[in-house]
Amino acid sequence: MKNFLTVAIITIMAFFTSCSTTAEVEVAEAKLATTADAKDIGVAKFYKLKDGKMKMDLELNFPARADSTVAVHFHEHGDCGDMGNNTHGHWNPTNEAHGKWGSAAYHSGDIGNIQLDSKGHGTISVTTDRWSIEENDIKNIINRGIIVHGGTDDYTTQPTGNSGPRVGCGVIVKL
Repeated sequence: MKNFLTVAIITIMAFFTSCSTTAEVEVAEAKLATTADAKDIGVAKFYKLKDGKMKMDLELNFPARADSTVAVHFHEHGDCGDMGNNTHGHWNPTNEAHGKWGSAAYHSGDIGNIQLDSKGHGTISVTTDRWSIEENDIKNIINRGIIVHGGTDDYTTQPTGNSGPRVGCGVIVKL
């Protein structure tokens, strides 16, 4: 009976640990702040999923932009200096046209528009195989800038989406 109980417990534990295909391990983060006065406005957390994909959960708390829509993009460099301009252009390792996430062509850093509520709160979650945290991988997101723009992305203007000024910035760092 003792052996049966032990085998049953091991089997149950194996079942529960193998069934979770969305198990998440936080592997990177970017703290976002305004470019004008460095006030905290949010965080992006990055998770490595069991299936090998990456997931980003981005949350903004940006009262100055309440009741508006802002565009968010990954940029080439992790340097928020000069009002976010030191991040340079959109991160585009596959040399595709700018567009809407999930469309026929888009930059791997074209995150999209986030609707902020009456308090300036908004979230977006993206899961993809287009990102990694592996050194020397073309898809590596570590030390990339995340820019919050003051306007919306029209998803067509090349190469930026006509998203407006850089009002927020953060750098993706490995945990």
